Amino acid sequence: MEQYPHLFSPIKIGNTVVKNRIFMPPLSTNLGNKGYVTDELVEHYKARARGGVGLFVTEVVTVEPTYVYLPGDMSIYDDSFIEGWKKLVDGVHEYGAKILPQLFHPAYMAFPIPGTPQLIAPSHVGPYYAKEAPRAVTKEELKVIIRQFGEAAKRVQKAGGDGVEIHAAHAHGLLGGFLSPLYNKRTDEYGGDIHCRLRLTLEVIEEVRKACGKDFIIDVRISGDEYCDGGLNLNDMIYVAKQLEKSGVDMLHVSGGTTIARGSSIPAPGTKMGSHSDCSAEIKKHVSIPVATVGRITEPWIAEELIANGKADACMIGRANLCDPEFSNKARDGREEEIRPCIGCLRCLNGIMFGKRVSCTINPSFELENEDTLSPAPEKKNILVIGGGVAGMEAAFVAKRKGHHVVLCESEGELGGLALAASVPIGKQDLTRVVKYMKHKLELEHVEVRLNCTVTKEMLTNEFSGYEVLAGTGAKPVIIPPFTTFKQWMTADDILKGKAFPGRKIVIIGGGSVGCETADYLAPIVHDLFPRNREITIIEMTKSVMAGESGPGRSLLVQRMMKKGIQMICNAKVERVEKDKIYYTKGDLEYCIDDADTLVFASGYRPDPSVENMLKEANVSYTLIGDAEKPGNLKDAISQGYEVAKQL
Repeated sequence: MEQYPHLFSPIKIGNTVVKNRIFMPPLSTNLGNKGYVTDELVEHYKARARGGVGLFVTEVVTVEPTYVYLPGDMSIYDDSFIEGWKKLVDGVHEYGAKILPQLFHPAYMAFPIPGTPQLIAPSHVGPYYAKEAPRAVTKEELKVIIRQFGEAAKRVQKAGGDGVEIHAAHAHGLLGGFLSPLYNKRTDEYGGDIHCRLRLTLEVIEEVRKACGKDFIIDVRISGDEYCDGGLNLNDMIYVAKQLEKSGVDMLHVSGGTTIARGSSIPAPGTKMGSHSDCSAEIKKHVSIPVATVGRITEPWIAEELIANGKADACMIGRANLCDPEFSNKARDGREEEIRPCIGCLRCLNGIMFGKRVSCTINPSFELENEDTLSPAPEKKNILVIGGGVAGMEAAFVAKRKGHHVVLCESEGELGGLALAASVPIGKQDLTRVVKYMKHKLELEHVEVRLNCTVTKEMLTNEFSGYEVLAGTGAKPVIIPPFTTFKQWMTADDILKGKAFPGRKIVIIGGGSVGCETADYLAPIVHDLFPRNREITIIEMTKSVMAGESGPGRSLLVQRMMKKGIQMICNAKVERVEKDKIYYTKGDLEYCIDDADTLVFASGYRPDPSVENMLKEANVSYTLIGDAEKPGNLKDAISQGYEVAKQL
């Protein structure tokens, strides 16, 4: 019997039958070109259609030319876009998938490219990061915009699309803003109570239906709850859902949160899977049309459970399908161990607002040539990989996939390297899935792995003579020797690896990701002034903690640290240390901490030169990869392992 019978059963949306209940929600890629569909974008969607996705809701598609959402998003505001859309539609139809472009007017969320006029909004209310207040859109302008939505939908239909999604969620863009009391302060027929705030969306739906007929899917994306004081709540959205069904909508895509509360609409690592399913479940009780849920659905079992338990009729699985285009096929075929695990890190969206293309921490092969389509090497080589961290494992896999003879040697008794320690903090559990997945890949490729094996100069000149060496031996924590005079000191790595255990009054030098995650891990669950609580102080030289990070993951971590009472002292520098005192400066003043019992180094990493020195002495051909070459993040390590091995 099929393991996921609900997930892989067909579903009827309007008059259209979709082959399964794995839908892919809108995920910006920046693969478009000035609004036009590119061949690269077509291949991106085709790869996931080939991988088994039942229905796609595309990334944002703007309906008029004045306001741009993201530089690389798509448009369909005139007939010149139809040809590209037909290529995309035909590409996913080739594999039996359906496709709904997401129609959107960015309004006050528009990208401020040069020449853009003052942004429009329901009222003179803009997001917290806006440079100036938007102006309230006029009723005359709304009539034009409604018509533009209908014309855009008709072009989708001409291109062969199965329908459209209308974006009215997250207090985002024009329709989402009109629906939300957070942005809509109007007193005309489009503002005030919920009936009036919903009017614009209903008029858009009416226009689309009039333009495209009854056999054209209309899906609406809504927030089941904005999770924000003063915003829409579940009771509001049950009512809205009923009105949308009455208006002829064929499906509801229930998300949640807003663009204001970071971490609400795009769930961060550590947040629950199926994060908006409580809302979708409640809304589903009150409508008869299909209801899809979304939000950190990264494994097939949770999608199956959500559908089987009546939480939703379909699951929008975005980042997991981005991470592994074959997610659906692997789940259907019972190959769950082969699914490349999405860790929810959101690095896929880092830089999207600034024109960078989509990427993935765990999947380094987003190009047409990828791990599954690697060309065999013209010359077969003997490859020695030193170090079984993520860079080494990726390099060993790719090298073997290209046809080389590969031996991977790891000095410890377990593969994983720094990823093992990185999986310990709160919200980082999914890194264990990454290590398991990468180990499984090596097993499938029959890579020779030697654990508890420290490579020596003698081994290089004898057993591995003539081998090309890829050294992924990682990096070591930076320790400041003068500060080791403190009575008890350790590194963050020591703590996370279980090699050392701190006391109760802890000072952490360094407020980057490692320092903050370690503090969060060590701190009590709540700041309740319990006498035996740990007291943790972070001292950071820059003006903020985790200055190099952004997004909801950082936001939620900082919020947790604040709730736990972790003291974060920024723009400060530890100057000297005595056996039982730590002195730091902030501004022109010097302070002394005289009650700490543990000093923790979280001041970054630097490569260990000993391995490279040995390789030079042995006179072998080598390449440093991952942190051994330059300390970076998980994405850097995996990507470098992939790229270096691909060139062998």
